[in-house]
Amino acid sequence: MSLRNLPSVDALLLQSSALLASYGRPLTLQALRKTLEMARTHVRNGGEVPSTEVLLSWTASQLAQWTKPTLEPVINATGVILHTNLGRAPLSKSAIAAMLAASSGYSNLEFDLTTGKRGSRLIHAEALLKQLTGSEAAVVVNNCASAVLLVLSALAKGKRVIIARSQLVEIGGGFRIPDVMKQSGAKLLEIGTTNKTRLSDYEEALSANHFSATAFSPVSKSILMRAHRSNFRILGFTEEPSLREVADLAHQYQTILIDDLGSGTLIDVTRYGLAHEPTVQESLAAGADVVMFSGDKLLGGPQAGIILGRADLLSKIKKHPLARAVRADKTRLAALSATLLHYLKDEAEREIPIWQMIAQSPESLRARAEAWKTHLGCGEVVPSESTVGGGSLPGETLKTFVLSLAVQSASSVLERLRKYTPPVIARVENNRVLLDPRTVLPEQESTLLAALSATLGSTQRS
Repeated sequence: MSLRNLPSVDALLLQSSALLASYGRPLTLQALRKTLEMARTHVRNGGEVPSTEVLLSWTASQLAQWTKPTLEPVINATGVILHTNLGRAPLSKSAIAAMLAASSGYSNLEFDLTTGKRGSRLIHAEALLKQLTGSEAAVVVNNCASAVLLVLSALAKGKRVIIARSQLVEIGGGFRIPDVMKQSGAKLLEIGTTNKTRLSDYEEALSANHFSATAFSPVSKSILMRAHRSNFRILGFTEEPSLREVADLAHQYQTILIDDLGSGTLIDVTRYGLAHEPTVQESLAAGADVVMFSGDKLLGGPQAGIILGRADLLSKIKKHPLARAVRADKTRLAALSATLLHYLKDEAEREIPIWQMIAQSPESLRARAEAWKTHLGCGEVVPSESTVGGGSLPGETLKTFVLSLAVQSASSVLERLRKYTPPVIARVENNRVLLDPRTVLPEQESTLLAALSATLGSTQRS
């Protein structure tokens, strides 16, 4: 058949009222032209001229594909609580409501309601952070990497930063502490060995880089830094001084100690059977002058970098030009403030999703997995392990129970689950699909079970 039998763009447009209402005229026109190009290729290759209904169906599919969000919610059934690839910490209902309230209209982001004059966004969340931690001052930026870069740029430019070799860490995305120091203008001075660093190593480095401007006014050309190994461990023949010892030494030489906690926590995780993770409060109490940590890891809030410490030092940080480039927006500040309130009100375990997940008992998880098995009529409930993830508590696991499904092809089942709306992300062990209830939010259970029912064929059920 001839290409002349294909309808024109205008003819198709007259029959596209539903598409026009959903997608607008410019995008619909673009899709119609694309559809006709496809149809011409189809006909040239020997195919029949598609009907108008088929052409409009192609156009609708094209428009749906073009406008589908690339960022979409998923169901995390992996058992990894702070799954970096899946967005880390889900927010509490209060944090979500606070973000909506701050973004659905205008706010006093940089407006002082008392004086009626310009205010500062830096005050938002600062009072809560000070009250929670006892810090003299606080600054919130867009992530912890920004916090480290800003602190070093403001306080260490042109100075030597003394740090143990064992702490020259790399985190996700190739972010390396030595590279950040170079970018900030600081000069890296490594001390100790990979497995052993002594207090004398710090003192030797400080002594070699310490001079007096006058007999009564000592001036240090170096500062000390600790980068907490939050995403790996060094085991065996190891040694390092305590943070308090390092802080006391820094102050003896009239310099400062910067502590990059990485994930950071306000709660003692040992109550959940996990290895001790230094808390923010402990770092400040040990004498660290500036402390940095993330908002979207063990804090359980939005992506943010939080800087705490001495008021005089944070004043310099707040005034540094880079502070504007990495500042937090209104939705981030609103969500962070709501998250911090949970801690202040002693309700973090009840209201913050990651702490709800960490606190779940193996018995409650087993009951949930058994209910899934009963609903699906297949599978086996077996003991397993969940992890905190997100570069936090390396090597630490939490006892759990998972629903284990024996299938013909685990990879094909995972692929079909990923194509479900919303996608379901699970894990595989020994060609069995494992689903951990620890990281599945209660309100997601019915959707998860619907996805599993649609995905599993009768021949795949165990």
